[in-house]
Amino acid sequence: MTTATRKDPLVAAYFAVDFQNGVQGAFRECTGLGSESQVVEYRATDERGRAVLIREPGTMKYTDITLKRGITDSMDMWQWRKQVEDGDIDGARRSGTITLYNQRGEAIARWTFERAWPQKLNGPTYDAKTNEVAIEELTITHEGYKRTQ
Repeated sequence: MTTATRKDPLVAAYFAVDFQNGVQGAFRECTGLGSESQVVEYRATDERGRAVLIREPGTMKYTDITLKRGITDSMDMWQWRKQVEDGDIDGARRSGTITLYNQRGEAIARWTFERAWPQKLNGPTYDAKTNEVAIEELTITHEGYKRTQ
């Protein structure tokens, strides 16, 4: 394979998240950018009369996105989660973008998602014996995403 046709994997330096009118910033970890289809099975007969099992894609399911960042004085994630706790689901729904950057600060990949809301928010676990950054974790549920770059 020549270097002209080789596609090297993208090296991520950091990523940023921007929710429409809300949470934004750099996070240290992002998981859950994925989807799956439920499998629908049914029995049929082929042209020779033999029983066969047909497997078709069913309902599409998007996995929840989990974001982790060092805790700051920002209350954005907590205020967003409070909307859901108070029953304002429609007000809490937001679209957003996750952008992956390389070492030069150039955007190298981007995902957008629709109608997300904070399903779970965990505050940091404290351990005074370590010098680790306290991490807060946000899990969002959404109604679809796509890679745009």
